[in-house]
Amino acid sequence: MKIKKTAEDRAVDIFVYGIMLAAALITVIPFANVLSKAFSADWAVTSGQVGIFPIGFNVDSFNYVFHESTFWHSMLMSVAVTVTATVSGIIITAVTAYPLSKKHLPGIKPILFLFVFTMLFNGGMIPDYLNMKRLGLINTFPVLILPGLLSVYNMLIIKNYYENLPESIEESARIDGASNPRIFFSIIAPLSLPVFATIVLFILVSYWNSYIPPMMYTTDPSLKTLQLYIRDLIAEASSGAASGGMTNQNWDNISSEGMRSATIIISVVPMLIIYPFLQKYFLKGILIGSVKG
Repeated sequence: MKIKKTAEDRAVDIFVYGIMLAAALITVIPFANVLSKAFSADWAVTSGQVGIFPIGFNVDSFNYVFHESTFWHSMLMSVAVTVTATVSGIIITAVTAYPLSKKHLPGIKPILFLFVFTMLFNGGMIPDYLNMKRLGLINTFPVLILPGLLSVYNMLIIKNYYENLPESIEESARIDGASNPRIFFSIIAPLSLPVFATIVLFILVSYWNSYIPPMMYTTDPSLKTLQLYIRDLIAEASSGAASGGMTNQNWDNISSEGMRSATIIISVVPMLIIYPFLQKYFLKGILIGSVKG
């Protein structure tokens, strides 16, 4: 039965859709502007005429970026860091959350409190840097991964998901003689794929966009990630110089703004490709993982 809407209901609908449309435009327009600059002619970008549509369509900026060895090295470094951190992070987070989901274990509440405490308080940047230096991790590949490898927030989402799984499943497995590791890897982990996919997406985005740890802990050009490359590109292109490690050929023929835009667009593409494959698990994993606290 269709419910007839009153004038007040229609007014509310118009207001809500208006807010949603405005929010969508605020999100999309800046990205459209960057995309247009990447595909626009140098004269149009330099003169500030480019809005949300390209002017004088060309791909010179992309050709320039694709021929830069420094860009590809930074891209591969970010891929290596992101893949390594994602695989390691989801394993460590999932395994850590499993015992913490067992409320009957002695001393589990104080241990859980210590984890939650780190979400609210931390030593700060300087102690973190001194700690990494004391461990001999400065200017090493692991320092790009270890500082944020275990997120308590992600761990709590998985923990809450585990708590929603029927206890009878584990009890049946124990009756059949299965050990705790066997129960986890053969039963719990396969049942938790939706929440795992959600956390994988969180870790992917976090490490792909990671900027502070590489900037703080590395000075070695060989460890430069894509985000540091873009930072150097923005800083040095603004002053008219080629970005770190970039050649100067054809620099005068390419707008620095267009080149920056092309680099940013290319850096976004991997996430745009991966997200659709994990998006179907995203909402399900978050809702189930947040039911119980």
